[in-house]
Amino acid sequence: MGLFERYLSLWVGLAIVLGIAAGSIVPSVFQFVASVEYAHVNLVIAVLIWVMIYPMMLQIDFSSIKQVGKNPKGLLLTLVVNWLIKPFTMAFLGWLFFKGIFADWVDPQTANEYIAGMILLGVAPCTAMVFVWSQLTKGDANYTLVQVSINDVIMIFAFAPIAGLLLGITDITVPWDTLILSVVLYVLVPLIAGVVSRHWFEKNTGLTQLTHTLNKIKPWSIIGLLGTVILLFGFQSEKILSEPEAIVLIAIPLLLQTYGIFVIAYWAAKYMKLPHNIAAPACMIGTSNFFELAVAVAISLFGFHSGAALATVVGVLVEVPVMLSLVWFVNKTRHWFSA
Repeated sequence: MGLFERYLSLWVGLAIVLGIAAGSIVPSVFQFVASVEYAHVNLVIAVLIWVMIYPMMLQIDFSSIKQVGKNPKGLLLTLVVNWLIKPFTMAFLGWLFFKGIFADWVDPQTANEYIAGMILLGVAPCTAMVFVWSQLTKGDANYTLVQVSINDVIMIFAFAPIAGLLLGITDITVPWDTLILSVVLYVLVPLIAGVVSRHWFEKNTGLTQLTHTLNKIKPWSIIGLLGTVILLFGFQSEKILSEPEAIVLIAIPLLLQTYGIFVIAYWAAKYMKLPHNIAAPACMIGTSNFFELAVAVAISLFGFHSGAALATVVGVLVEVPVMLSLVWFVNKTRHWFSA
């Protein structure tokens, strides 16, 4: 785990402080950035999202999908949790808290936007950071690669329909053209770029040079994330300074979702008698989120200033310390599983 990944929560926290401070001191800069857009897609954010996502896509070897038959139960667990359970529990918790428990503290429009941000997090299973969690729990690296590869293929086709369905159920108008454009722009295109680039490296320079290149560009993924966080919190600075409790309100259901999904997946893995090196990454993929995609889509659908964008960024802030606590638990309970 590199320096950036190990202290991601710290970097995100510092980016939040910097963004709020800059948004208060030089709001005109953020207004200019917001104006640089085409077809409802902000070009500055698009560049930052690409900087985030491309290194993740480059490290995925889709030829590994052919190994899926070696242990189908682990893959089945991942797919059921990611696509049949997690999006719907996230939507339910969002509705429960912001239409029920917190209804008196949040106006209806903002509540809808918070729910939308949570839904976008729930429909985006982890792509890159799961390799870190798998390594920390001594998971099977090749099988983790298979799980991530297949999830990315499914995400191309399933993200927009499931997100649209759940946004519609929660009475949020779904701009389908923007949603589909976001999936193409932030998933399909960088995925194709990653596949083409990886093929070029394998053919012309070999895997050693590919690994070297990945190690050099990985920090840029975090830099892109932090740049996005600074902009988001810069745009939200006035609201955050006047309503700091919003961060806490959003974090509560996100924490419940993360730990709840982990309990479901970990219990199922034990019940299915999966070996620990398969069970650990399978549970981590279902528990964590592809928050880079969620942030990008939230901005495209609802804008910089929206509660949806804020909710996805709070997801970034919450996820890393929570996942590190789960890594500790998974390692402590290794004896629950077969080798």
